[in-house]
Order: sequence, then C-alpha cells, then structure tokens
Amino acid sequence: MNLKSASPVAHDTNSQAFVQESVVPLPTKPIEEVPPEELSVPNQETLRYDPVAIEAQYRNKPLQVFQRLVNIIWPFASFGLGIWWGRLRGKKVSQQRHRAIQLREILTELGPAYIKVGQALSTRPDLVSQVFLEELSVLQDQLPPFPNEVAFQFIEEELGAPPEKIYAELTSEPVAAASLGQVYKGKLKTGEIVAVKVQRPGLSQRITLDIYILRLLAGWVKSTFKRVRSDLVAIMDEFGARIFEEMNYTQEGKNAERFAELYGHLPDIYIPKIYWQYTGRRVITMEWISGTKLTKMEAIKAQGIDAKYLIEIGVQCSLRQLLEHGFFHADPHPGNLLATKDGKLAYIDFGMMSEVKPYQRYGLLEAIVHLVNRDFDGLASDYVKLEFLTPDTDLTPIIPALGNVFQDALGASVAELNFKSITDKLSALMYEYPFRVPAYYALIIRSLVTLEGIAINVEPNFKVLSKAYPYVAKRLLTDPSPQLRTSLKDLLFKDESFRWNRLENLLRNAAKSSDYDLNQMLNQTLEFLFSDRGTFIRERLVDEIVKALDTYGRRTLGNISNYLQETLGLPQKPSQIPEMTVEATQSAEHIKRIWEILQETPGFDPIQLLPVIPELLMKEETQRMGQKIAGGLAQRVIARMIREALLQDTTEEVAVPDQQRTTQEPKIATPVPKLVLPPAALIQ
Repeated sequence: MNLKSASPVAHDTNSQAFVQESVVPLPTKPIEEVPPEELSVPNQETLRYDPVAIEAQYRNKPLQVFQRLVNIIWPFASFGLGIWWGRLRGKKVSQQRHRAIQLREILTELGPAYIKVGQALSTRPDLVSQVFLEELSVLQDQLPPFPNEVAFQFIEEELGAPPEKIYAELTSEPVAAASLGQVYKGKLKTGEIVAVKVQRPGLSQRITLDIYILRLLAGWVKSTFKRVRSDLVAIMDEFGARIFEEMNYTQEGKNAERFAELYGHLPDIYIPKIYWQYTGRRVITMEWISGTKLTKMEAIKAQGIDAKYLIEIGVQCSLRQLLEHGFFHADPHPGNLLATKDGKLAYIDFGMMSEVKPYQRYGLLEAIVHLVNRDFDGLASDYVKLEFLTPDTDLTPIIPALGNVFQDALGASVAELNFKSITDKLSALMYEYPFRVPAYYALIIRSLVTLEGIAINVEPNFKVLSKAYPYVAKRLLTDPSPQLRTSLKDLLFKDESFRWNRLENLLRNAAKSSDYDLNQMLNQTLEFLFSDRGTFIRERLVDEIVKALDTYGRRTLGNISNYLQETLGLPQKPSQIPEMTVEATQSAEHIKRIWEILQETPGFDPIQLLPVIPELLMKEETQRMGQKIAGGLAQRVIARMIREALLQDTTEEVAVPDQQRTTQEPKIATPVPKLVLPPAALIQ
C-alpha cells in the first residue's frame, strides 16, 4: 500500500477523537468497480478451542513448553524479589511508580492472557493503589502496536482487496491497540465513519501455548491441594473457549448483532453497527463511536454527562444480560465502555461473551429471594441446583454456616448490601466446605467484579446491589415462570400469614426499574391468581375478604342501629359496634399504602382496569370465590346469632320463699347452665 509520508497519529486514546490531519486519503475508486477476483474472500479457517487437540500438539514438545514456562515465571520472580528488597529498605510498594511500570511491562510482554488479568486489576481501586491503577489502565487500549504493513496485509487477505480499494480514508497509525488487535479509524467510500480492528499476528499460537500451560497448572493444583474442590481445569476450558471465540472477528460481529437485538432497546444503551462486507476472521469493520472512557471523570463532567447515571445504566444492562436473556459481556473493562457525547453508554467490543442457561438464571433469582427471606435451607438447596454442591452433599453443617456468613450483611436492607463483602465471605465459606465453583460462575464474577470496580472508581460509595434490587423486584412481580411464581409466594407468605410489608417493598422498588410495566404486572398477577398455581392465594384471599366484610358489616349495622335509636328517642343500649382488630387495622393501612404506591408508579391508569372487571366476573374461579365468600359470611352470621342467643353469660335470680330465709339473707343469683356447641360453630 502506497501511503503518503505522515507523522505519527496524534490521537486521544481515551476519547478516540478523530484527528483529520492524521488521515491518509485513499483512491476513490468505488468498491463496486473492483474486479470480482480482487474481492474474493478466501476460505476462513475455523478457530475452535479443543483441549484434547491442544494437548496432543504440545505433549511432544516439552522443550518449547518448558521455555515458555520459564519465560512466565522468571519475570514474576524478579518482580517479587524487587518488592521484597524494597520493603527491607522501608519503601512502600503502592508508591513505587517504577514497580507499577515494571508490572505493566511484564504483563504486556507475556501476552493477551496476562494482559486481561492486568485489565481486570486496572478497575479495582479498592485492591491496588492509584499508581498501579494508572499504569495498568494503559493495558486497556494503549499497548504497543504492530507494523502497519502486517495489518494492511491481513486486511487484503481477509477482505480480498487492498485497503485503498475498500476504504476512502484510513489513519496512518492505529488509534488504539489492545490485547488481541489494534484499531484504525477510517471512512468507507459510501461516507460512513468506521473503526477497523485488525488482529495481532501469531496470536493463536501464543494463546494456545499459554492456555495449555495454565490448564496443566490448574490440573496440578487440583490434584495436589485437596482442599481446592473447584474444577479449575473446567474453568480454564471455559476461559479458553471464550478467548478462542474472541480471536474470530466474524463471531464478534455476530455477538454484536445479537447483543444489539437483546439490549439495544434499553434506554441510553448504544451498540455500533457491523459492516459485514468489510469483516472477516481477522478484520472487523464497525461503526465509529466517539466517546470517553468512564474512568475519565473530568472529561465526562466537562461534557455535562452524569457518569454515575451511566454506571447505573450499565448495572441494569448487566442484570438483564445475566438474569433475563443469559447472553452476557464477559469483559466489560473501561476500554470497552464509552460515554458518548449525547450521554449514552456504548459497548464497543464483543469478543468475549458467555451464556447463562435458563435454569441457572432462575436459580440465581431464587437464591436472592431465599437470601432476603433468611431461608438458608432454601439457599443451600439453591447451591445444589446451581451446581456449587453435588446432590449427595450433606447440607446439615452448611445451612448454619450460611447463616453465619450472611448474618452481618443482612442486618441492613437489601438495597444496602455490599457485593464485594458478600463475595469475600462466601469465598471463605466455599473453601471450608465442599463447594466447587462452576465454570460459568467464574466468568459471571469476573464480569460483575469488573463492573463494580468501574462503579467504585466513579462513586466510592456506589452499591451495585442497591441498583440491582429494583430489577429483581420487577422480575418477581412480572415474570410468569412457575419458578418465580413460587419464589414470590415464598416471599409474601410465612406461616400462612401475608407479609404486606414485603409486597410494599417489592412494588416500591419495582417502580424504580426503567422498563417496569405496571399494567403488565397487574394483568399477569390476575392471570396467576386465577390459575391452578394461584389456588392457595385465592383461598387466603377469600378468608381475608370474609373477615373484612364481616367486620365492616357489623360496624355499619351498629352505626345504623345507634343512629335510629338516637333519632327515634329509643332507650340507648350499650354500643354493639365491634372494635376493629389490630390485624384488620394494619391490613387496611397496608392496602391504603399499596394504593398510594400504585398511584405514584409511572404508567398507572385505573381506567385501563375497567375492561378487565367484566372478564373477571365471568371467570368460574371468581364465581366460586363469590360462593365461598357468601358461605363464609353466612356461617359467621349464623354462628354469632346462636352464640348471642344461647351462650350469653347471663344469670337468673332463684326465688327463695320468705319463710325459708331470714331478713339478712339476700336473694341468691344462680347461673343458668351454658349450652356447649361443637368448636366448628364457634366462628369468630
């Protein structure tokens, strides 16, 4: 490719600002006019992680494996020795800039697998000092680039034509360089501004050898240290499968489109478009996004953007990824998340994605409910369902241990729980008891911990779970799945007593969820109520309605009786108005507060409920409920009439003839024997 002589690109890797002077104009010949043979795309080799094939490849190459192992161990040993020597001389590691630079250079030299470790650490201000954070953040998108000649050769091999016949403009140097590839800013001949990512050369060979070594080490650790019960080899296989997919840019493009389909509709979430005509295994062309990394607080504030709000948006998006659709971004470091100029959160890298299966998603939600309920028996069973424990595990000692772990954390409300403190305590518990960490969970934790690290960097007191609970509440109230319907019942009922405060809390939190549809929740609630699964709730509802109608009916009749006696001048009898029970009073207050919460919920319109009423009245279950309510009221009225007529605690005077008593003897009052009725008739 014949490029004009140009100085190195002046660019802002944080905001990816496009500098026009750094762009080299390319021939304007339309791609449609390029001969077909020049655009022919060669057959793409399919990259697939196969641990058996990898082991067979390197089993007979012990010298190569040993050399790589020494290359990995030696720099870390040297780094550790330097830290030890510095401590002997009284130097604090957290303040040694040269140590931070040394660590960054070691990770860079070792390659992509180790760079990703550094990227994860670069988001944890609670784990490493500011000096190390600054150096490790360079690993996000400011790594040393590889030569343009190699990149342009890959473009030609993948897309079937030289870059000048594909792009109208292309920066003379990459604007960003990450662990697996480097990015150029360009312009299509049709006018769209694009990002062109080209893969690093020799990537698959290096990563394959590193994963083979790490897998060997994982197997050695598991067999040597019996207390390590997690399947470290399976975790490494999961990581290997994901990173092999990340090396296939065609797969990344598919991931981006699927991600956009599932989450692109969420408020203030933006996913760039993929240009498939200019995408292959080692080259991907996507829409250019101008934005600022979330960690660059000053730059974001200068644009009038609320970084904390964008973090909340990211948390909500992550919850839907993990708990709703199961397709989640496993590498959300700041280099992959940008704040756009119009205040949206843009995802720009879709190489490392993973899946959470439906039973795992529901299992996680059920575990949250059991945690809220302090139901540690249920929580222990959830760990079996989620494959943390084998089905034959004795849960007897684990249940109280879970109670001890979460006792302090649950002293606060759910919204105040700290994700990191819970995961730390849970990690200690998993080490003591026969827990094993499933491979899918390792990537989930990596994703959430990285996201929490970004959030802490923006707002030190940011609570991930406080932003997560509204979504969980919304799912519990609106999801029609049998698993969550059962969880909702467990949450709202205890010992056949309805917990109104839990319902109030769910409604109040669900109203904070951006996509909470109150009318949908009401419709699904009614649908569930009149289904076979709602029989238990209908029975409880009938009992509550009978009690309420009986109490209010008696009070109404008592008020009318007193009014008539006063109006007609009849003798006033002692008030027969029954006092409201504490339970009835509290229920009335709860119902009043729930109605107020519904009125304050965005989108609530009571008019929309009117067409539903005739449909409900026609349901067979409604008619049965009406019959049960009428029968219950009749039983109460009849029982009360019998009780008032026959069971009053009255006495009659027994007359004693005058000749049989002295003047000092008073008349004797003898109680009339009471009528004893069966207990079933004594309905209060």
